[in-house]
Amino acid sequence: MTYNQKITNELEFWKYKTLKKPSLFNKVTDKVQKKINSYIPDKMHEGITVAIKQMVKAVLFGSTFTTSKPIADLTLMHREALIKQKIDGYKKTGATEGGITGAGGFLMSLADFPLLLGIKMKMLFDIAALYGYDVKDYRERLFMLHIFQLAFSSKEESKNVFLKMENWDNTAHLLPTDINKFDWLTFQQQYRDYIDLAKLAQMLPFVGAAVGAIANYKLIERLGKTAMMSYRMRYFNLQYAGINTQPKEVHQLKTED
Repeated sequence: MTYNQKITNELEFWKYKTLKKPSLFNKVTDKVQKKINSYIPDKMHEGITVAIKQMVKAVLFGSTFTTSKPIADLTLMHREALIKQKIDGYKKTGATEGGITGAGGFLMSLADFPLLLGIKMKMLFDIAALYGYDVKDYRERLFMLHIFQLAFSSKEESKNVFLKMENWDNTAHLLPTDINKFDWLTFQQQYRDYIDLAKLAQMLPFVGAAVGAIANYKLIERLGKTAMMSYRMRYFNLQYAGINTQPKEVHQLKTED
């Protein structure tokens, strides 16, 4: 079996799991999550909302994450070997950061949100570059936000996001360039709901450090896998269409007024 055949099988299984109807367990988990949300302090919810909104703007407009340049002339197998190394490095970084902030209690756990967001987005920028995409193109930045949304949304919402991403290279040119048209509110609500359970446990005395380390490790691992599958989907769609897998034009997003 060739490498492409192997990862094609993995991709098809991932698609099946992503599009599968929510199980009874998923439905129960969603209800539990909503109940937990009602117990979390408003200050924490507000902190997450602000952090995510700032992160979205930084991704779309800022230069914080744009140090990675697209890598050319590598086989897909070589690219993914480098990407897996990157993901492993970010998992360790996130676990260390989560352990430190988890040991610090409630206030330090609040600080963990923007720190973890930064680690995750830097990883996505690195992954995009290793797949050969130019992150100066605003469409590539939007694609990364969709990857983030896909990784940390409810079963129902993740299906909606997946359908937007499935034929990205055929529809990306239709996307608006106005940041205000990006549904960041749904974005932050889905992310918040997904990680609240783990982060609530991170605030507990004595176990916060261990929980914070494990939670961050798993969250970054999930995002890394979702990113790889998303870019594989684009790669094979372009291959089947007989299109060069490298973007030819770079479209800059207008800076904010």
